[in-house]
Parts: sequence; C-alpha cells; structure tokens
Amino acid sequence: MKTVLTIAGSDSSAGAGIQADLKTFFSREVYGMSVITALTAQNTVGVQGIFNVPPDFVAAQIDSVMSDIGAPVWKTGMLANKETVNVVVNKVDQYKIKYLVVDPVMIAKGGNRLLEEDASDFIIQKLIPRTYVITPNIFEAEKLSGISIKNLADVKKAAYKIYQLGAKNVVIKGGHLNNYFSAVDTLFDGKNYFTYSTKRITTSNTHGTGCTFASVIAAELAKKNNLKQAVSIAKNYITQAIKTGKNLHIGKGFGPLNHSIVLRK
Repeated sequence: MKTVLTIAGSDSSAGAGIQADLKTFFSREVYGMSVITALTAQNTVGVQGIFNVPPDFVAAQIDSVMSDIGAPVWKTGMLANKETVNVVVNKVDQYKIKYLVVDPVMIAKGGNRLLEEDASDFIIQKLIPRTYVITPNIFEAEKLSGISIKNLADVKKAAYKIYQLGAKNVVIKGGHLNNYFSAVDTLFDGKNYFTYSTKRITTSNTHGTGCTFASVIAAELAKKNNLKQAVSIAKNYITQAIKTGKNLHIGKGFGPLNHSIVLRK
C-alpha cells in the first residue's frame, strides 16, 4: 500500500488539520501517517487556543515514522513557527524527499493566526525551494508573492512570482476570488498554466478545504499519478465533498466537508 506523511496541526473539531488529512488519505486509499506540530483548541466558530509541540519532538515523530515505515510523499500544513519550519526543512534534506506538498497555512478560516509572523520568511527562503507543489489560497498567494489578486490575470502573475521563489509547481486555489459563478484553481508548472473550474457552491461547510485539497494531491502523487491528474482529482474530490457536506449540519460556524465520498473512476 502506498504511504503518505502529513506534518501539520491537530484540529480538535476534526474538520481540518491532521484529522482532515488522515480522513482524506483513507478515502483515497493510501496509508496516512501523521506528525503533529501543534495542538489547537478549535471548533467551527474559531480557534480558542494553540499549544505548539516542541521542535525536537516534531523531529522525533518524523524519525520514528521514516525509520520504520517510510513515505515518499510528505504534505505539510500548519507549521506554527520558524523553529518547526527549520526542523521540516532539515528532515526533507535528510530523507531526500522529492515530493513535498506544501499547504502554506497562515490564518484559520475564522481569522486566527496559525503561523507566527516571523516564520513566513523561513517558509519563503527555506521551505518553498524544496517544494514539489505549493497550494496557497488567494490570501496566502498575496502574502507570498506580494501581489494584490483581483482577477485571473493577477493569479497567474502571483503563481509565476511564487514559482520564482523556488517551487517546482504552484497551484493557487480560487475559492476566495471574487467570482460569484465559478471556483477556478490555477496550476503553473514553470511553462504553462492550467485552470480547473467548477460551479461555485454556496455553503458555509468549507472548514478544512485547503488541508483536504493538498492531501488529495499528495495521495495521488503517492499512487504515481502525474501532477495534472492529481490536481484534477483533488478539484473533483473537493467539489463533491463540499456539495455532499452541505447537509451535515455540524457546529454553529464553518462546518466540515464530507470526507466519506468515493469518486467514480
């Protein structure tokens, strides 16, 4: 069975973070393992508290998994601070990880900061150059590129700028773009742009979309799908998970997706 490792924060409401990643891996039929970088007291209305895991214990978790089971594909989410970013960077080099999927988690859907301010530079300078594919949303893409994104032309400019930072591939998610009719994700591979468009779904059950999207890509890369295929499958999966999650009625705020879907071949 193919294996994937997620390095991210724990979401006590299980809609995002490690919990969403593991649900996604299971539904995509890969064996998922986890390294927890932070514990969050969190629900659908916000983040009430964060406890960062000491960096040396983050390293110990990675070594424990890699010394026994191993994983050729890693996916990162909430990395919390620059010390943890440094640990991940060093371990990527140590284990020669080619397929690193980076979801540059910075701010929670409710507005709470999940990455310390001074850690952004470490992600830009050290993590992105080691990244196979990075999957920022519009706000994260603006932060990383320094470009204000208002339309698809701006998305392409930002993707090119982030590519220049060292990422081999860039996928900018368009869910937060001001387009009321469609949700368009854009992949840039250094030469060409590919867009993935679906009809926008009106719902508040969108907690964990970024985590889930990146996790599907990681799972599909582990199964030897190429990146274009992986992004297409991720887009389809997210669309169905949002659509079928509209009726879950969990929590009072941004509810979770339905990770139980099975995509038709």
